[in-house]
Amino acid sequence: MDVPLWLALLAVGYLGVKLMRPPWWLIAVLLLGGFLIADSVLAPVVNGFVK
Repeated sequence: MDVPLWLALLAVGYLGVKLMRPPWWLIAVLLLGGFLIADSVLAPVVNGFVK
């Protein structure tokens, strides 16, 4: 079964927030950090782990 990555991440993120109830600032830091890393020189390293 082929599931798009964005759908899988959305489902895991929703369940994680719903079940673990992390503070809002932690969610913001993780989202911002991921966005900044994706546009940096570390992007190829992260891409190697994802694929």
